[in-house]
Amino acid sequence: MAKNEIIRARTAADIDRKVERVLRDLGNPEPPLDLETVRDLLKLDLAFYTANDPSLLQEVVSKMTMAGKQVLARPSKILDAVRKWDLRALYIPDGKRILIDKDQPVLKHRWHEGHEIGHSLLPWHAGAMLGDNEHTLKPSCHETLEAEANFAAGRLLFLRDRFSEECLAYDPSFDALKALKSTYGNTYTTTFWRGVETWGKELPILGLITSHPHVAHRGADFDAQNPCKHFIQSTAFRDRFSNVGETSVYDEVVEYCRANKSGPLGEANVLLTDDNGDRHLFHFESFSFYHQTLTLGVYQAPYNGLIAVAS
Repeated sequence: MAKNEIIRARTAADIDRKVERVLRDLGNPEPPLDLETVRDLLKLDLAFYTANDPSLLQEVVSKMTMAGKQVLARPSKILDAVRKWDLRALYIPDGKRILIDKDQPVLKHRWHEGHEIGHSLLPWHAGAMLGDNEHTLKPSCHETLEAEANFAAGRLLFLRDRFSEECLAYDPSFDALKALKSTYGNTYTTTFWRGVETWGKELPILGLITSHPHVAHRGADFDAQNPCKHFIQSTAFRDRFSNVGETSVYDEVVEYCRANKSGPLGEANVLLTDDNGDRHLFHFESFSFYHQTLTLGVYQAPYNGLIAVAS
């Protein structure tokens, strides 16, 4: 399971200024953002490879030349990085090229591309992209770089505060997320993630990204100790409910989820205990998109002794 990492405020502000400049130079475009125009502005190249075919990746790397000369001193570093980090996309500062694994679902290409554009905007990432030294090979460094690129991608693909303003005009719900997805042209998952973070700056909100929670749909690789692909905690949730774990939350979801393969799986009022030991009421709802289930948990009020009833 991967918790979302909340980056430092100073770093976030620096990244946001860089995204703001890109959007301003593009004339503050309407959604959905055309990533080809972003690449043209930043003079970035885009190519595809297949992680399952090392020879094809090697061919892509071998063609990376500039003025007839090899751009990279050690092309093997790209191959090493793809294998070490199980990458689905990567940014190569030398030559300013984005590579995307074409075997990934097409719907994911947009986020991958935005993520790698995010890396390209951050000059302090250039020397660390391929794990060039002892520090950048550390998982903690890799996680920080990825969190920063994710933040940049979110601010770019969702047009900074424009998304935030439109999102806050809705109450947190899947109906709101569907409307915002249609406007901004991003996936349900990335819109969900961005919505949790936006709604949850002041209000404790959590989001789970999992396989189908019902026992009838669990695969052979299901891990009861790590049942979530992602456990998204808003700033306000993390500040007050840092001791809440993914397994306890997931168990609550299992209690109310129906077995239908897609669509709404159910909803319930759930009690969670804050860091002071006080209990609070959250409203949970889950929606299955076939390949994964999204669960939204929104703070309601301090618990007053009423029984939480699933619907």
